[in-house]
Amino acid sequence: MEDNRIYLSLSQESGFEAEYIQNSLKTNWITSGGPNVNEFENVLQDYFDKKTYVTALNSGTSAIHLALIVLGVEEDDEVICQSLTFAASANPILYQKATPVFIDSEEETWNICPESLEIAIKDRIRKGKKPKAIIAVHLYGMPYKVNEIHAIADNYGIPIIEDSAEALGSKYKGEKCGSLGSIGILSFNGNKIITTSSGGALVSNYKEVKDKAIFYATHSKDKAIHYQHSKVGYNYRMSNICGGIGLGQMKILEENITSRRSNHFFYKDIFKEIKNAELFDNLNEDFFSNYWLNAILLETKEFREKLRVAFDNANIESRPLWKPMHLQPLFEKYPYYGNTVSEKLFEKGLCLPSGSNLSKKDKSRIKEVIINFFK
Repeated sequence: MEDNRIYLSLSQESGFEAEYIQNSLKTNWITSGGPNVNEFENVLQDYFDKKTYVTALNSGTSAIHLALIVLGVEEDDEVICQSLTFAASANPILYQKATPVFIDSEEETWNICPESLEIAIKDRIRKGKKPKAIIAVHLYGMPYKVNEIHAIADNYGIPIIEDSAEALGSKYKGEKCGSLGSIGILSFNGNKIITTSSGGALVSNYKEVKDKAIFYATHSKDKAIHYQHSKVGYNYRMSNICGGIGLGQMKILEENITSRRSNHFFYKDIFKEIKNAELFDNLNEDFFSNYWLNAILLETKEFREKLRVAFDNANIESRPLWKPMHLQPLFEKYPYYGNTVSEKLFEKGLCLPSGSNLSKKDKSRIKEVIINFFK
């Protein structure tokens, strides 16, 4: 009998979700918003070690879009965005008919390069277009160089949208990712550390930001007895059932972080003796990654593909790193600043199975493929 497929990243049930879902059904609150959503927001707010205001939404993409709206990004504005990321980081810039300006990665955290960022800001200002915002991503759960990036942003008075879609549970210098930027973004997609089936959240230090986000996320309804709208609104609020799933999932968040980090040390033990593969790892003690996904760099694209196929032949999913946005057909016409770091990472990088529920048998199968391949 063929072994079951091992997927790249799956969430797992906590066992507590059903009670919240059933309560939604019993109370007939099965639409957007509701008691579960409010409680989920409160639990998330309590999770962060400082005062935050969380808005639960139907996706992380919606959260980025609302962050841009709240920050006043409009048509013909420019928004800086890390190039090595998933398309959801950049697509909302186009929703606002703004112009994305892409930035290369640096080699240590694979995230937005401080040097290229400052070059880009200076050049855009010289061209008469000071960027309205910076979207910086904690790639695969690895914090970006927060102090350096934020110092540059502060120097030029540009707010940071902290894309923590992959980084719930990660920390920089002891502070939790998602609460470090002007506005933070979380994702609860089915492949994340915790899931609400689909969903996301916007995190801010200011109640007025949350109030604005909820206003736009609920069709921008004016304060009137009847339905009246003075601004374009969106149907972005999280549903009460999804909020219930999130409440159940929060009970195993720390357990899932521990599992993901355990996966990393499993891979670290394997690759410590393999010279032609490099495991993506924390830069130093300032960086605490949840290791949402583990990734390796191989010598060539061809070598990477051979290993990916070897995994696939064993019914194990692995995947190349995100293809940089500036190389995508949709985005290739937009400005790009940097060298070829993100391109080389894409060519040589491979993401490995990293789900919170990898079993001993799963790990044994993964290890067997790696050991046999590198023989």
